[in-house]
Amino acid sequence: MSVLGFGDNIVDRFVDRGIDYPGGNSVNVAVYAKRLGLEAAYLGVFGSDALGRFLRDAIADTGVAVDHCVVRDGESGLSTLRVDTGDRIFLGWNGGGVTVQDPLVLDSALLGYVSSFDVVHSSVYSRSESELPKLAGLYTLVTFDLSSEEEFRTPAYLDRVCPHTDLVLLSCSHLDETATRELLAEAVRRGAGLALATRGAEGAIAHDGRVTVAAPARLDGEKPLVDTMGCGDAFLTGFVVSLLHAGWSKSARPDRRTLERALYDGADTAHDQCFTEAAFGHGRPHRATDPV
Repeated sequence: MSVLGFGDNIVDRFVDRGIDYPGGNSVNVAVYAKRLGLEAAYLGVFGSDALGRFLRDAIADTGVAVDHCVVRDGESGLSTLRVDTGDRIFLGWNGGGVTVQDPLVLDSALLGYVSSFDVVHSSVYSRSESELPKLAGLYTLVTFDLSSEEEFRTPAYLDRVCPHTDLVLLSCSHLDETATRELLAEAVRRGAGLALATRGAEGAIAHDGRVTVAAPARLDGEKPLVDTMGCGDAFLTGFVVSLLHAGWSKSARPDRRTLERALYDGADTAHDQCFTEAAFGHGRPHRATDPV
């Protein structure tokens, strides 16, 4: 089994630690899939600057293939944040750099490459919406992270994404259970095969138009959290890998029991991620010559 992360990469600069870490939603899912024993690759655009080289080397060092990526002249994406009692606090970002400003367009050769994977994952931070109809024409399963911002919850945006996806993830920690269930149902009505909501300490809910299942978060009060960076991505990856092991495909939808098991597996993966520095470690001290 194999997973491809398609889209965003970014450097996460922890100003309180003075350390830069590699990350990005699409990158993280590929790295976590590799950690769970699957073959994994990342497909996207790296900046030509020192941060772009740092990103590419760090991702490759995890065993995730990057051989189909391209380098474009320009700066890499950079976000700044700090950690308060285990919680990540975003301070700002530079707009994503060339990864977002000049993203990959999938030609026939790249589509052939993508089709060799069981799952391709992308996100709202990848500017990949225009490529989703191409991906939907493959037998490869398509997953997409809709994040938490309201601009990605509008009917117009959901209509751009959901009809071309087999699974969408929505971060819903700020919503109550009723609102979360309504949002999941809307995503499925607008075309998603399956909708998954993560709700932090309140657990997670999955809905496919036929059944709705929920499971609690896995909490650990004995060990202090390192930080929560990547926990949502880790949950999604654990959930998807569990479904793949159970035989999920374009022609085989998961049943209630399979969905429930996947929610618990996702919670386990997210729990373990809470004790990892940043998205997947591989940090380096911030250099005075790096962009602010």
